[in-house]
Amino acid sequence: MPSWLTKLLTENTLYIDLKEGRVVIQLRPDLAPKHVAQIKALTKDGFYNGIVFHRVISGFMAQTGDPTGTGMGGSTMANIPAEFSDTPFVRGVLGMARSQSPNSANSQFFICFGDAQFLNGKYTVFGQVVSGMEFVDKIKKGDPAQNGTVKDPDKIFKMQLMTDAQTGK
Repeated sequence: MPSWLTKLLTENTLYIDLKEGRVVIQLRPDLAPKHVAQIKALTKDGFYNGIVFHRVISGFMAQTGDPTGTGMGGSTMANIPAEFSDTPFVRGVLGMARSQSPNSANSQFFICFGDAQFLNGKYTVFGQVVSGMEFVDKIKKGDPAQNGTVKDPDKIFKMQLMTDAQTGK
C-alpha cells in the first residue's frame, strides 16, 4: 500500500473502546468533510471519553455524544451544515444525530445495528464500522416504550484517533 494511502487511512481511523471491546471506525471525509473534522477535533479533546449511549433501540441504532446524557446536549463547537450523500444507512454505518433542522448536527452520533434506509438523504453519513461490530451489538438496549432511553447506560470508555493511539496521546 502506498504511504500516502496508509497515512490517509490511519488519520481517518477511529477507535471506540467499549466495555466489551474495541470498535474500529473508518471515517469518511470524502462524504462529510466538515462532520469528520468536527468528530476528530472533539475526539482529540477527549470529549467522548465517558459519554453514555443514552438512546439505544434494538435492531435500529445506538446513539451517543451528549455530555448531559439526555439527548438534548452537545459540544461548545458550532453546529455543522448537512452533508447528505447517497451512501445508504445499513448495518455499521455512523450517522450524525440532529434536531429537526438539517443543519443542527453537533456532537451526537449513532451507529446502525441494521438497515435504516428511511434515514437516507436526511442524515449525514460520516463513517463505517470496519471491526468490532459484535461489541456494538452488546451495547445495553433502551426501553422501547421510552423511545430507547437507557437506564444505567453503557458508555464510551475511550475514543481516539488511530494516529494518537500509536503515539500514546
